[in-house]
Amino acid sequence: QLQLVESGGGTVQPGGSLRLSCTASEDSQSTLNYYAIGWFRQAPGKEREGVSYISGRDGSTWYTDSVKGRFSISKDNTKNTVHLQMNSLKTEDTAVYYCAVDPPLSWVVNQPSPRASWGQGTQVSVSS
Repeated sequence: QLQLVESGGGTVQPGGSLRLSCTASEDSQSTLNYYAIGWFRQAPGKEREGVSYISGRDGSTWYTDSVKGRFSISKDNTKNTVHLQMNSLKTEDTAVYYCAVDPPLSWVVNQPSPRASWGQGTQVSVSS
């Protein structure tokens, strides 16, 4: 079973930066080559939303509108690790960020599939 381990959350001031990382278990390469891996987030009192993914099939990337130009996703295939570089953070970016593996459409429609694999979540807090 695919396992995802996240790291890199924390507290920063508005305008600051954080880098999230998510490492998949060693036996996951075939799954990662077929699906997308990326991040959802959930703020208090709000629905979970897709933030960004990178496709395992062609390396294409997607970002939700509110983070375009500020967040950047990348993948290290040798380490089964994906990174989310978050710059120019805003208070509205405060949420628990979850790494996930799922078909790309899940991010676009904000509806993860029942078979999605999830990390444990990492808190990102942006506050002055």
